Amino acid sequence: MSEVMKGIFAVMQTPLRENGELDVKSLERQTGFCIECGAHGLVFPVLGGEYQFLSEGERAQLVEVVVKTAGGQVPVVAGVAGPVKEVAVVCTEAAVKAGVDAVVALPPAGGRQEEVREYYEAIAKAAGRPVFLQHTSGGLSADFMRELFAEVEHIDYLKEEQQPSAHQISAVINQVKEGCLGVFGGGHGRWMLSEMRRGASGFMPAAEAIDVHVQIWDAYQAGDERRARDIFNLLLPQINLIMAVGLNVCKEILVRRGVLESARLRAPGAPVMDAEDGRELEMIMADLAPYFKV
Repeated sequence: MSEVMKGIFAVMQTPLRENGELDVKSLERQTGFCIECGAHGLVFPVLGGEYQFLSEGERAQLVEVVVKTAGGQVPVVAGVAGPVKEVAVVCTEAAVKAGVDAVVALPPAGGRQEEVREYYEAIAKAAGRPVFLQHTSGGLSADFMRELFAEVEHIDYLKEEQQPSAHQISAVINQVKEGCLGVFGGGHGRWMLSEMRRGASGFMPAAEAIDVHVQIWDAYQAGDERRARDIFNLLLPQINLIMAVGLNVCKEILVRRGVLESARLRAPGAPVMDAEDGRELEMIMADLAPYFKV
């Protein structure tokens, strides 16, 4: 795609049935839900979608479902991270075959700088379209990222989540002048107000309240930071609950909103909500209900 990507890109969940099987119908429904909520793009599968617990075949199958269901209404960014470049390239090739608009990848865990560069070079070559470099706890320096953006074709965007992410976004925007088309925030949008003030061009929060994130974005872009903050203050307890208890909160919200059939996670040993968490979530969702558009 030729347009610069910006705005709120929904990180979608991997729907499962109670028996652990993939739930393709719920994924189709989630895709339509995100678009109806006003998402500017879709992202799948990444950490928020449990990509590390999906086989390469499952990843390819589900990305194809998202692309087909989205039908070109919004850009689709496929998560293609792998433990080594060879796996990432296989996932990238499958995503390209499905027709995605861009790809996003974490660096390989523990990779030396030259290995990280080779990894992203391989992904970019296989993609032939925009690549988001996702930076969480990899400790990639702004100087190294500047080299990647300037020297590796198709590495065009950054998803910055290294803490403190707002400071990181400022550093990257101030230092990376060539080749970077935009810096996106993550971390469930916990710092999105500060990050927008620092020049973030978009965010990749989870899908469960994507309509609320869109309204915060729209208010800020329209110059109404007070309204953006008022809505954000209602959303923050939900973000805090997710950060404390985990992705099952995201899935539970999508169940309660009629999008998913089950909140089951594939991750072994994942935290689970207890009765008090459920009660807290009920009150949070009641506060947010006026901002739910679907």
